[in-house]
Amino acid sequence: MNEHLSEKLLAKRLSISHRTLQRWRQEGVGPSYLKLGHRVVYPVEMVEQWERDCRK
Repeated sequence: MNEHLSEKLLAKRLSISHRTLQRWRQEGVGPSYLKLGHRVVYPVEMVEQWERDCRK
């Protein structure tokens, strides 16, 4: 089962604002995301991989 986080939930998880996530997307940094129509979602497994990579 594919699980996704909304922009709001990911911002809360990372203790940042949703605006920071929007800026990261524009700059091409941060965790990978998908656009589903007008919604932006973040696959949980890609977020977890990004978090692991940031700890290195």
